[in-house]
Amino acid sequence: MIDKTMASLDLALGAIGDGAAVMIGGFGTAGMPDELIDALIARNVGDLTIINNNAGNGETGVAALIKAGRVRKIICSFPRQSDSHHFDAAYRAGTIELELVPQGNLAARIQAAGAGLGAIFTPTGYGTMLAEGKETRTIGGKNYVLEHPIYADFALIKAHKGDRWGNLVYRKTARNFGPIMAMAAKTTIAQVSEIVPLGTLDPEVIVTPGIFVQHVVEVAPTRFDPAT
Repeated sequence: MIDKTMASLDLALGAIGDGAAVMIGGFGTAGMPDELIDALIARNVGDLTIINNNAGNGETGVAALIKAGRVRKIICSFPRQSDSHHFDAAYRAGTIELELVPQGNLAARIQAAGAGLGAIFTPTGYGTMLAEGKETRTIGGKNYVLEHPIYADFALIKAHKGDRWGNLVYRKTARNFGPIMAMAAKTTIAQVSEIVPLGTLDPEVIVTPGIFVQHVVEVAPTRFDPAT
């Protein structure tokens, strides 16, 4: 019997060790798997490479990981905002490395990893500092930059409901990066508000099939999510 449900957050995260590359879903705070992140901090692993839309908000989520000194490198598209003070402090101190990726390129590179593509050509970034040192090509009279897929050892994502096979459905904008990150990671760990009996989810509305998910853990919502 296939059963990917985990009894606790700690058990779900058990394979993550120092130096892992970890994708974390969420667009700002919408769809951020806060409880998984808190449990990761509690496990005391470090030297992590984090792939996320931004570099954290306030005191929770990715910001808390950075504050705890667990992040060696972050790959994101929006590192600075009014409450990104923990990233700012770490970056100025030289304790965190930043790879800045335009948001469309970030999504496309993650998608490329999930689709098994070797690389992609994109016009975004051509002629800017972001293209320095990268291969460029003119295709159909338009200039492009070669970008490589972004893979991860683990993806931590948040979904609305899941079943024991790992099939997932999302709620509104909390969906964001979750589906493509699930495809691009070796191991996907999903926190859901409810684990439902097998067959309950309408196959027509399942966004992430269970083949892309290795662990599912039920977490009662404790924080406000603007997507819910």
